[in-house]
Amino acid sequence: MASRVTILHTACFLALLHSCFGDVYFHNPKGSNNRLNEKSAARTNANRVFDSQNNNRGGYNVGDATYKPAGTDESLQYRMKYFQSGTFKQYGDGEAQSYLTLEWTNQHGCGGDEDTDPHKQNCNIVLQYMCQDEDVSGATEKLRDGVNTNTQKFTALKKKDENLTQKKARQAADVDVNMAYHETWEWYDKCRNRERCKGLFTADQQLTTNNGLGYSGAIYTRQNKNGNRRGYECPEERDYYPYWHPTPWKDIAILPINMSLCSYHEKESFNVVPRYECLELYVGTKTIRHWSRWNNENDCKTNGGQWTPFYNYLEKAPAYKNEATCKQQTKNGYTYIWGRPLGEYTEQCLVALDAPECKAAPWTRSNHLGNTKGGRASNYTWTLPFFPSGNTKQCVVRIRYNISTDDYDPFNTNSSQNHNKQAGIVSPIQQNPLVDIGAGNTPLQLAINTAQFGRTFQDRSHVFELRPRPSGLEKQRIYNLNVRGKRGNIVQVYPAVEYDFIPNDLHVTTADLVHVQWTGSNTHNNAAPGGDGQTGDAGEGKSGTDRNNIVQLNKLSENFPVPYENSTLWENAKIAWIYHGKKNVSPMDLALNMASSGRYRCFTAKDCPGQKHAKYIFGVGLKMSSTLDDAPASYEGAMLRFNKGTYYYACSRNNNFTNRSQKGTLVVK
Repeated sequence: MASRVTILHTACFLALLHSCFGDVYFHNPKGSNNRLNEKSAARTNANRVFDSQNNNRGGYNVGDATYKPAGTDESLQYRMKYFQSGTFKQYGDGEAQSYLTLEWTNQHGCGGDEDTDPHKQNCNIVLQYMCQDEDVSGATEKLRDGVNTNTQKFTALKKKDENLTQKKARQAADVDVNMAYHETWEWYDKCRNRERCKGLFTADQQLTTNNGLGYSGAIYTRQNKNGNRRGYECPEERDYYPYWHPTPWKDIAILPINMSLCSYHEKESFNVVPRYECLELYVGTKTIRHWSRWNNENDCKTNGGQWTPFYNYLEKAPAYKNEATCKQQTKNGYTYIWGRPLGEYTEQCLVALDAPECKAAPWTRSNHLGNTKGGRASNYTWTLPFFPSGNTKQCVVRIRYNISTDDYDPFNTNSSQNHNKQAGIVSPIQQNPLVDIGAGNTPLQLAINTAQFGRTFQDRSHVFELRPRPSGLEKQRIYNLNVRGKRGNIVQVYPAVEYDFIPNDLHVTTADLVHVQWTGSNTHNNAAPGGDGQTGDAGEGKSGTDRNNIVQLNKLSENFPVPYENSTLWENAKIAWIYHGKKNVSPMDLALNMASSGRYRCFTAKDCPGQKHAKYIFGVGLKMSSTLDDAPASYEGAMLRFNKGTYYYACSRNNNFTNRSQKGTLVVK
């Protein structure tokens, strides 16, 4: 349970090293930690999609769209659906943004200032995302969470002169549409076949020297010396930031402990500068091969390759067919560039990305998966992107937690300091060293694992959607109001958290929109195996089920909801959009919909004409359990505009006074 990450200069042999211990867990959006739908407290497969190096008990199951487990039917999984920002570059700062609160806990602390508020270690938080069009062709290449907990297969390249037909056969035999898929098969294949960066500091770790092709590939790092595979993630890219080759990830923000690094990160992000790969041809053809051994310009050119720049981008702009037309575009205030995107070899028009934001990391204490000094969990408000195409995107967001010490100079320690007895080189850190503290005392052993003294931890969300805004709502700010946590008491869910609303204390104006939405699972049973924690799923209603709703309170200190006749929350709300598309929703019907987690839409048949809404009429058909057991686990919700006032609300099912208090505050100015 440790954390440490490495930050790298563009030249891979100049590495900034980080070290120590500490898991990291996303709570909004809910981080998977490689979970899918396990009924156990511990995840089934820590290698399913990515290398988290976190505790096996962490993470949240993928959401269910109904009151039943999705099982092997991917269409019954629920994906959170956020609305993109509007064209705020066109309207001006402070308008049209869509805000999503990213929240996490990290085990070994972060934040602080070396001079005025010293911490026990250095750290960095890196927030990134990847997206693709929702209607991307080819089922095998779609971002997905999968319907089983197996890891995608991979067949290693056995001969360097493999042709394109053989490559496609190898890929087709490996990729399974029923398994999770974030990075592509080609991404991992090129990582395995590319020579690792030999300039990196590896201390006294002995990395595997043969990837099957006669050299050590980029799957071998100090933290992953045996080249173990997790999904199709590239270990070298995972362990080092910023990476010196193009990656599928876009930077959101860098949150360092040392703000003097910000100018470097903002200028060196792949968001704003190209990264290079060596391009070679399949033997005897003019077809570009997706991988090359060579990881630097000199070796690439010496061996007949072409050292080629690739560009990161927000999305493609295929309407602009040539460089001149592309660069002339300034649509909605965005910049358009001409270049090659990762995995493709023809130049095309791309919408440019902004540099990532760089700001101080939130302060948290060491060895504690808890809150910051202000009593809130570590968080970052992400301004969701606007996509000029108007297309819906499928996305994943990831967090990497990096911590280090000052036991050696991170800027000036590289492969020349790697331990080498024959050459007489002693690494500045060694495995479990004995140290002499003088005065004839017995030497003391330090607890140092050089594979972890400088270590990266990670978590990722499940797949979610970024949707274009409904017509007429292009200029408003949108605040996303969600639910964090899962079923069980704090011991049973740890290192996840119990239920609560997020943001817990939301301040908006009468012009703003609040998108209320949540997701939950029907399989959060937290049963055996439990690892080193307590199993069980304490809570109300059916075992294993997450359920949420919203009812109004008079005060935060009270626990009985206000009767609808005395409520103000719904009377003072105007619906700008609602998931089921029904127009003219009354305050009473809105209150019913929120209280029933979408199970009901109307009190009377008069308010719900036609077949589309008939089964959602109160008292018609299946009646709802008082503990929401037959209500959907997830709720797509509504976008609401509120009148001025302060409103308090709670979840009727989970607000168990003794051990959880699922309540929230909305302040409208």
